[in-house]
Amino acid sequence: MDFLTSEFLENPIWKWFLTLAIILFVGVVLRLLLRLILRRLRKFASRTEGRFDDLVVEILAKTKVLLILVVSLYAGSLILVLPEAADRVLQAMFVVALLLQAGFWGDGIVSFWIRRTTHRRLETDAASATSLSAFSFIAKAAIWSVVLLVALDNLGVNINGLITGLGISGIAVALAVQNILKDLFSSLSIIVDKPFVIGDFIIVGDLMGTVERIGLKTTRVHSLSGEQIVFSNSDLLESRVRNYKKMFERRVAFKIGIVYETPPEAVEAIPELVRGIIEDLPGLRFDRCHFKAFGDFSLDFETVYYVLNADYNVYMDRQQAINLAILHAFAERGIDFAYPTQTLKVEENRPDG
Repeated sequence: MDFLTSEFLENPIWKWFLTLAIILFVGVVLRLLLRLILRRLRKFASRTEGRFDDLVVEILAKTKVLLILVVSLYAGSLILVLPEAADRVLQAMFVVALLLQAGFWGDGIVSFWIRRTTHRRLETDAASATSLSAFSFIAKAAIWSVVLLVALDNLGVNINGLITGLGISGIAVALAVQNILKDLFSSLSIIVDKPFVIGDFIIVGDLMGTVERIGLKTTRVHSLSGEQIVFSNSDLLESRVRNYKKMFERRVAFKIGIVYETPPEAVEAIPELVRGIIEDLPGLRFDRCHFKAFGDFSLDFETVYYVLNADYNVYMDRQQAINLAILHAFAERGIDFAYPTQTLKVEENRPDG
């Protein structure tokens, strides 16, 4: 009993044991209570279509162990008589932990709203979905900037001097990270100018694919062969980007060649024949068909038409139908397609007499 009543830092030993018990009890209870509430809310949210319960789950899931630990320490310290300096340290720790946790909660709210809004708008307004990704970064940066400044202010740091110092050192940092800043401003330019948005099919040089994410430094494209292609934003702005999502119709030009032995009457009928084939197919607009040139081994025709749909598969289906129809029409009329040929003339030299 003498040991328990003896004092350590102006508090009896039994109070220190009681403080440790309170810290452990409060920490374990808060941790178990958080897990129980999260489990129940997740089950409830899975059965409802409302968004509020999903938001609550998102916020609670962002609760960190650090907050539980600091709350437990603060609760245990309430029964102790502590020096003024120690009391101020505990209060500062408690305030900073709450501020950090508020930052995580704010981050979770922004992430939840951006994720839901982007998913809802992606199919109808991909441009606004792209802009939301930039807003997400700005909002999170603002949240954590406020948290950092308020936390430093509570710790007794002169934030006015800090802001001034950051402004001066920021110039030096900007010079050191020119490439990163270049990509950052390129990202903002892409978001504002919208040469492409999430979901667009683009071609850059000999690389092509569907835009799936526009980040602050890079843009990620899902290629036709399945892999992910990562472009630097600055490189994209300096390149010629072909955006097929903006194409409302597709211009198609193709050539055919027939043999020189074809009768003139059949040659003259080919443009109208091709016109009829194209005009009979839905979703096409005929432009022209001309006997273009006398080739090395063929009479060459050039045909131009438009597919009134940007889908590549639709274009290939129509071109296949045109090719098959021309093949059947030429076969019925006895018109032969040309292929590379050579004619050799052999002369026999006979001796005089």
